[in-house]
Formats: sequence, structure tokens, C-alpha cells
Amino acid sequence: MAKSLVIVESPAKARTINKFLGKDFRVKASMGHVRDLPKNPKKKGDPDWIGVDEDHGFRAHYVLLPEKKKTVEELIAAAKGAREILLAADPDREGEAICWHLKEILSRKVDAPIRRILFNEITRRAVRAALDNPRDIDMDKVDAQQARRILDRIVGYRVSPLLWEKVRRGLSAGRVQTVALRMIAEREAEIERFVPVEYWTVEAEVEPPDRPRFPAKLVSWRGEPVPWKGKGEEKKPALPDEAAAREVLAHVSGKPFEVAAVEAKRSRRSSPPPFTTSKLQQEASRRLRLSVSQTMRLAQGLYEGKDLGELGTVGLITYMRTDSVRVSAEAIEAVRAHIARAYGEEYLPKSPRVFRQRKNAQDAHEAIRPTSLELTPERVAKYLKRDELRLYTLIWNRFVASQMAPAVFDVTKVRIAAGDAVFEATGQVMRFPGWQAVYREEPAEEEGAAEGKLPEGSLPEVREGERLTVIAVEPRQNFTQPPPRYSEAMLVRALEENGIGRPSTYAAILSVLTDRDYVEKVDGRFRPTPLGRLVTELLVENFGDIFEIPYTARMEAILDEIEEGRRTGEDALREFVKRFRKDLEKARRTMRNVKQDVERTDITCDACGATMVKRWGRFGEFLACERYPECKNTKDLGENSEPLPKIEASCPACGREMVVRRGRWGLFLACSGYPECKTTQKIELTEEGTLEIQKDEILDETCPRCGKPLARKSGRYGRYIACSAYPKCRYTKQQEVGVDCPSCGKPLVARRSRKGRLFYGCSGYPDCSFVSWKKPVPDPCPKCGAPYRLESVTKRSGRQLICDNKDCGHREKVSEEQPAGVT
Repeated sequence: MAKSLVIVESPAKARTINKFLGKDFRVKASMGHVRDLPKNPKKKGDPDWIGVDEDHGFRAHYVLLPEKKKTVEELIAAAKGAREILLAADPDREGEAICWHLKEILSRKVDAPIRRILFNEITRRAVRAALDNPRDIDMDKVDAQQARRILDRIVGYRVSPLLWEKVRRGLSAGRVQTVALRMIAEREAEIERFVPVEYWTVEAEVEPPDRPRFPAKLVSWRGEPVPWKGKGEEKKPALPDEAAAREVLAHVSGKPFEVAAVEAKRSRRSSPPPFTTSKLQQEASRRLRLSVSQTMRLAQGLYEGKDLGELGTVGLITYMRTDSVRVSAEAIEAVRAHIARAYGEEYLPKSPRVFRQRKNAQDAHEAIRPTSLELTPERVAKYLKRDELRLYTLIWNRFVASQMAPAVFDVTKVRIAAGDAVFEATGQVMRFPGWQAVYREEPAEEEGAAEGKLPEGSLPEVREGERLTVIAVEPRQNFTQPPPRYSEAMLVRALEENGIGRPSTYAAILSVLTDRDYVEKVDGRFRPTPLGRLVTELLVENFGDIFEIPYTARMEAILDEIEEGRRTGEDALREFVKRFRKDLEKARRTMRNVKQDVERTDITCDACGATMVKRWGRFGEFLACERYPECKNTKDLGENSEPLPKIEASCPACGREMVVRRGRWGLFLACSGYPECKTTQKIELTEEGTLEIQKDEILDETCPRCGKPLARKSGRYGRYIACSAYPKCRYTKQQEVGVDCPSCGKPLVARRSRKGRLFYGCSGYPDCSFVSWKKPVPDPCPKCGAPYRLESVTKRSGRQLICDNKDCGHREKVSEEQPAGVT
């Protein structure tokens, strides 16, 4: 009897589903997209062709991906003997497009009916329900995906060559990528323009009789409220200068401090909603220190299924790409039963909590939640890796907390009068933890996020009219702070709030910005490189409309309208291209050619005596001899386009003078005896414009060998962690790469050979001698499901991911062009 063929994206998903279905089903994986626009489109007589017929309805010319040829042949062979074909890709635009492409290919080869099935979680119940309700492919979703893909192709393939011509090859522009870069660059410019403003605060420490002392801040002076300055936890009632603060101090000196008013009230704090994709990325970054890409990779694995021993392979969470906070009635019923059983009826609100959707949110899927309340983190802990368990626990706790009773606080505010000055103290005490028994609040890192939050801790009981003993009254100088650089969590939040892109693509966007050397991370936050700032300047100057935040957000809303069937992709593309072509033609004529920019200086070449000129290079501006290529002498420039300042330092290895150099990651000291001596030291530019050798950062961790503190150090190959007692103790902490050794299961770590070459070996050495010269990447093989692949980078082949399973050997080239789905 013929079987039903079920096609999913990944081998892991296929293995999980296969265990739910009987012998009447066969499950195969497409390994993601099987067709796409050509990476290197060529058309006779049309050198500008990009794989899309822009003059005839924006028809896309799709080609079979070369690396998927064998996969498609296997799918066709399996389909020829099937009773029916059920397409079960992910329930989103990309998944719908994958199903459409598969149907386009298979319908030409087989006569069996082809239907679409959808499930939001990979559980036996959900898969069986999907099989009972097959449907047709949603062509509105497909139209939206194709419109998005063509938009990105037009922008990427038309604008990127301009950057190659005007700046250098290898650069790229993207509809969303460039806007994200613009936000980072504009934040940096805002920080540089920022001028600190001085302000003063006055704080008193007072003590009631036989009760603990407490602090109070000046909030009113001579009948007028003191204005507040600062943001978040730094927000304080502020006086303009020291003279004003000293005036208050003189006025209250010797005056009685008397309780003028006591206000006590009860405050309830409701639970947060369950996770959307964006909120999961933000919280995993803040609480677990996971990058956006790590979070999405781990969540994908939890969704596709984990082997739980006797329970078999089970999908642990619902689909992880969602904008919705909606939860099914069955899940709410289950979590309420769990709360009553595990915490008691007092933790259960009278009715289920219903959360309001964010504007323009896609409500096709539920929020991210556990698929079963029976699978507690404790129960599955032994089957999951460390980060998988941490992320699953975060999702579990957030979901359970979302349906729990509010946390209750007693809030007390005390106002204290001292002549014409009024001081205020506020405190709060938790009376009932409610949802915070499961999911404790943590202060957010975003600016202003802590505004309105009350200080934890109680105040002693005081009465109106009671006199307090003054312990101290202190004026304090403060300065306003510039806005912080974006962390990953902050940037994700800003992108979502501005309607830029989709959370499911944020990981790829951030990766592209880093890979192109547009941004670098400094202390975990994004800073634009000189190249990133230049590209931003050129693109914003010449494509003001296309790379504007409101316009990009409007395009996302238009894609949503296409998905909802309210307009067509062709209409949206025609409207976009009409505007884009005008900007493109103008940019081709007027965009500054940085390659040809040469600015003469009055600096003399040390080598030949000619004049030095300013040119643009990969790491920003530099000085070059005007006689190049006869004279190849160059010099680095500082941030102000002047020659870098000197620093007096001797090489710790050979005693020769150290000189300042600029590299990919900024300024550093190098031995003047290079190449005989290759010693380097990390340096930093102080606010005063002087250079200092970067000191070791002492950490809270202790050395496992000698017990002294560990320190973050700078060395020849970058930052590393080692014992602060060096050279007495030579312990160096190994850098794990997130992949377990295939031989013994211990973590693989990065190492250096005697000649400085990077390789990867088992942390169990010498008991285990596994080594790899290629970097193991925690990215499962799409063909055989192996848990990791090896990264290979060569000039001829570019960057490739290669399966380390000798029986598989699957290779996937990571193109210089953005992959499908990355904008």
C-alpha cells in the first residue's frame, strides 16, 4: 500500500515527527529552501539583469539551488510512489514559500495530490490534528514572501555595486540592514555631540528615635518642586549648580527636620505576557547573556524536538517566530491547573489573563510557551545541554508567571520639612510575591527603563509631626550622561519599536553588520567602525527615502497588507521601484567616490621627503606618500585625522621602543623591532586625548590552580582570561566554542600552536587528542543532522560550512551576498 509523504525543512524535525506517525507515513526533509533567485544572474544582452523581470510584473526567475539538487531528486523519487504529499514547513511566510516551491517542482513530476498542513508545536496531538485538516497553500503569504525577497534583491543588487565602485569591493547594502546600521551610527554621533550638563543633588540622612536611619532627597525648595534630571536609575531631583546646593545646605543647617506627611498605599504589579520572538531575544540577552543568533538556534532545537529518553523525541516549545502574545484555551487551562497545584489557589487570578496585542503584530501563531506543563525544567534537565536548559527554563517560567496573580507591595512615601526645604524618602516592601515567585523582575539596561521603579527596602515607621535627628546633609555634584550604545537587546527592542524588519531576521542582520566590518562590539555594545559610518553617510545622503526609518517601517506594514490579501506584491513593488529608480540614478551621478578622494597635508614623508596625503582605507583614513607606488610609506591617523600621538613604553620582551599602530580592532602598541619581535599591547584613548596601556580587568572568578583572581588581559591574539598572578601562575582559561567533542563529549576549546596558529582541541587533552584546524560551528548539518559543522574559509571557495561526518561530507557555501531571508 502506498504511503503518505510528509516533507518538512530539517532532519531534526523529520525525526521527531516520524516517531509520531505510523507505518503509513514517510517523512523527508527539504533542508530549507530548494529554489531561490540566482546568486550570479546573467542574461544575454542585459548586463543589469538581477533575476527579476522588473518591466513585466516583477516576475522572478527562480533556479534550483545547486547544493539542493540531490535533495530534490530524492524528494521526487519518494513522491512518485506516494499516496499523497503533505507539505509541513514552518507556519510562516518563509515556510509557506518553501511549500509553494516544492509544489511547483513536484506537481510536474507526480500526480499525487499535494496539500499543506500546519502545526504550531511538534507534539503528537498537534501533528495528528494537522493531518486531519490539510488545506491549500496560502498564496497571499507566498506573495508577501516573494515581494520581500524581490525588494531585497533590488536594493542589494543595485546599491551594493555602487559601494564597490565608490568605496571597495565586498561591501553590501540592505533594505533593513542599512537602517539598522544607520541607527547604530546615529547613536554614536549623538554620543559624540553630547555635552555633559552639571547638576547638583542634596541628600540628607535622618534617624527617628530608636529606629533605623534612612536617606531622603531634596524634592522641593522654597515652594517650588526641584526639577528632575538624568534617566532611569540615575534620574534625580536636581539643582543647577553648586551655589544653589550650598544655599540649601546653609538654609537647613540648624533647622529641625520634621515629618510633614506620611503616605502609605498598596501597589499591585501585574505579570508580563508570554514571550514573543523579540522579547525572548531581549530577555535571553539580558538574563542569560546569549546572543540573538544563539537564542534562535537554541529555540529552533527546542521547537524541533529533543530526545527525552523513555518519552521519545518531543518538541518542547511552540513555534519560536511569532509576534503574538495569544495563548490557546487548552494551554491556559493547563497552566492554571499547574499554578493551583504547585503554588496554591492564592497565586491564581479569578479569571485567565488576556494580553493586548502590539500594533501591527501578526497573530497567526501563539506566543512562545512550553508544549506540555508536565515537562518541567527539572524533569527534562538531564536530557538538555546547559544553554538549552537555561533557555527552556526562561520560557517555562515566563509562561507560568504570565497567568499568575499580581505581586503586591506596600509603598511608603515620607516627606520631611526643614524650613523652606522638603526632602522625600520612598520605600517598598513585597507583601505577596505573586508571579514574581516564578519570574523575578530585573532592571532593564535600556535608557529610561527604570523610570518610575521604586527602591527596594522598607522605611521605619514614622508619624506626622515627629522630629528626626539629622545625621548628615550632603550636596553632590553630578553630570548628565550620554545615551548608551546599543547592546543586542537594546537594538532588537529599538528595531521592533520602530517597525523595522521582523524579529526572526534580526540575528542574520546583526551577523551581516559584523561580517562586513560595519560595526564592532565594545564591552558588549555596538560601535560603528569608520567604514560603517562612511557607508551610512553615503547611503543616507543619496537614498534618503529608502533608508529612512519611517519608510522602512511602512514597507513592513505593506508586506503585512500583502499577506492579509489587502494588496498585491506587484503593486507594492511597482510603487517602491518608481521612487527607488530616481534615487539610484541620482546616486550614480553624484555619490562621492571615496577611492579617488585625496587630501594634501603639510606632513612630510619620513621615507622620501615628499608630501603625505590623506586616503581612505579599510580601517578609516590614513596618511600615504603622494609618490605611491614608488614610495609605499604610510602612517596611521587618530580620531581627529591627525597623526597618532606617541606613548613612551618599552617592549616587555626585547626592550625596544613600542609604537602606536591602528588595526582592525582599533589602536594598539607594537614593538618597533617587528618583524623580529611581534609583541603587542592593547591601548586606549582617554577622554583627555592621551594614550594609556590597557590595564588588566580583575574578574570575580578565582584561579582554579592558585586561588588568586582571574583577569581579562590583552595579548597578541586579542583578549583572553588568565590568572592575575602571572608569571608565578600561568593558568589560562580555555575558550569554549559551543561544540562538544565528537570523541569523548567534553567541550571543544580554541587553542594556539607554538607558531600562533589557531586550532580547536578537546578540553579533555591529553586523555582525548581530538583536534581540528577548522572551526567547529554549533550549526547542525541540514543533511544528516550532525550536531555541528566545520567552517572553512579560502580565497578560492570563500566561506563554507562542511559536515564533519565522513559518511555525509555535506558542503554549503555561504555566499558573499546576503542569504535568502536576510535584509
